[in-house]
Amino acid sequence: MARMERSCFTLDLGAVRRNAETLLRAAEGAELWAVVKAEGYGHGAVDVSKAALEAGATALCVATLPEALHLRAALRNARILVMGPVSERELGEARIARLELVAADGQVPEGVRVHLKIDTGMGRWGLSEIPAPTRDVVGVMSHLASAESDPAFTQLQVARFREATAGLGSLTRHLANSAAVLRFAESRFDAVRCGIALYGISPFGTDPADEGLEPALRWESYVALSKRLEPGESTGYGRRHVADRPTWIGVVPVGYADGFRRDMTGTDLLVAGARRRVVGTISMDALAVVLDAPVEPGTPVTLVGDGVLIEEHARVADTIAYEIAVGLNTRSGRARRVAVDG
Repeated sequence: MARMERSCFTLDLGAVRRNAETLLRAAEGAELWAVVKAEGYGHGAVDVSKAALEAGATALCVATLPEALHLRAALRNARILVMGPVSERELGEARIARLELVAADGQVPEGVRVHLKIDTGMGRWGLSEIPAPTRDVVGVMSHLASAESDPAFTQLQVARFREATAGLGSLTRHLANSAAVLRFAESRFDAVRCGIALYGISPFGTDPADEGLEPALRWESYVALSKRLEPGESTGYGRRHVADRPTWIGVVPVGYADGFRRDMTGTDLLVAGARRRVVGTISMDALAVVLDAPVEPGTPVTLVGDGVLIEEHARVADTIAYEIAVGLNTRSGRARRVAVDG
């Protein structure tokens, strides 16, 4: 059997576009601004940005100036908002690149389009009140703290934002994230900033199909070796999995350096389409799964895709799907990443 790539990520651009269309319908007239920070949540920022814009998104949102400059090199005319802090040294680059910035500390830069950020309850970046807008100010925004889990506090933040922005009708107001777009109609205002749902990952940690979303990323590898453990024998560092009966395991050449975290022991993968459990300590470059019987070297393994969800891995690791996604090593020489139009 021919071997596959040891770590291969496939981005479905069609799924990204369909997710964007789903979010646009939920936005009910508000603009969709695609959040593509952290290399598009590990999916590929440029590819995701192009697909989202094709589907009707009107702006791209990132966290840092280097992320924005990376996008500007590929997308000359896209509207790009840098949501994190930008230093005085970086302001000149932002102006030349025609970026939009966020003012969250009272200092409003000149000669660049600015969005004023007010803190309505996140307790991080944000002004306590909105100053008189200068001619460079084009928007006003805030950040929801718990739209996926706390309706009462979310509604309080929406009310605070509405009150703080009353009378600023000429400015674009934007507050909602993915969870809010899907759950709180009152949060949508003029534009919505959607990240996690754009990638087909549920902001609620549940099956994305419940929200009409499609996972956009597949992660594949292969079984490099089948090995029989006799009772009392173990696999991996620390002997965390000791066989109590004759047991076949498959060794997959992917580990925590590729983004398959050590705390994901116990999650499921697909081996030749069948669910198999990850056992033992996950190494930097390898993991083990329990098999019913030996399989040929090169047998395909699906780590994400075909019903194996990032949300499932996150539950096993006791974290959120965001952290799993951005931790996938899609950008180094350890993996192959391709985009397809599915």
